Amino acid sequence: MVQVLKGLAELKNMTLGELLEKIVLHSFEPVKGDEGESSASPHSKSDLSAIADLRRVYGMDYEVHATRGFEQDVEDSTKDEN
Repeated sequence: MVQVLKGLAELKNMTLGELLEKIVLHSFEPVKGDEGESSASPHSKSDLSAIADLRRVYGMDYEVHATRGFEQDVEDSTKDEN
């Protein structure tokens, strides 16, 4: 994931910190007319296309909800250690 973010930042001529700040700040803003159920995306259509390409290049084959599985994997490995 970090490689994809670094690649996108480079394409946008930004530092990784600047890109992360932009993403986080935009995520705090609700989409107008949506009663705050969604957040704005800082990514243009060309950004999203570049992200898809970078994800393929770096083998990032998981989606946004995969983090739930990551948490389960950590819990399971902690149980195995005890």
